[in-house]
Amino acid sequence: MRKYSALPNRPLRPRTTIHTPSQILPPKVSFEDPAMTVMTDFQKVTAFTIDPDVSVDTAARVMRRRKVHLLLVMSEENHVLGIITSNDLLGEKTLQCINARGISRADALVRDIMTPEDRLEVISMDDVMHAHVGHVVATLKSKGRQHAAVVDEDAAGNQVLRGLFSCSQLARQLGEPVETIEIAQTFAEISLALKT
Repeated sequence: MRKYSALPNRPLRPRTTIHTPSQILPPKVSFEDPAMTVMTDFQKVTAFTIDPDVSVDTAARVMRRRKVHLLLVMSEENHVLGIITSNDLLGEKTLQCINARGISRADALVRDIMTPEDRLEVISMDDVMHAHVGHVVATLKSKGRQHAAVVDEDAAGNQVLRGLFSCSQLARQLGEPVETIEIAQTFAEISLALKT
């Protein structure tokens, strides 16, 4: 067997950063472009995740550092438990949790205000492959959401989260605002909206 020499070592310099995978999205799109041109594809970029038992303040810091408005809440087994958005952290959900439980903001956890998996709707990757940007905008507007998750299936037929559509990303690429009005989807959400 060939003899190998050790590679040279050097000290790590201060302020060293880390490479992150990057998906190059076109800077400008139209409503007629393929939907894939505006999807954050988790086969090409790392999905930002958070544990359900960290504080909402920690989640807010992670979002600021990562420059994102949504984190996937993941179990130790790497299963999606839900999502948490910057609107959740800054809006009524956190205040309602604090008031309902009689706790301080520092004690509010991600699991207390996240949107759980059983309340999430997803779009099939098969549908995305045949859709245009205009379809994505119409979907977000019809649901009154800022984000839409896209799923694929593995060889066993299990759902795998493949990507994400975001109103902020769409607006950047379209060069115009994409405004959605949040729509209550369940009786509980409607009741909660009427109380506030």
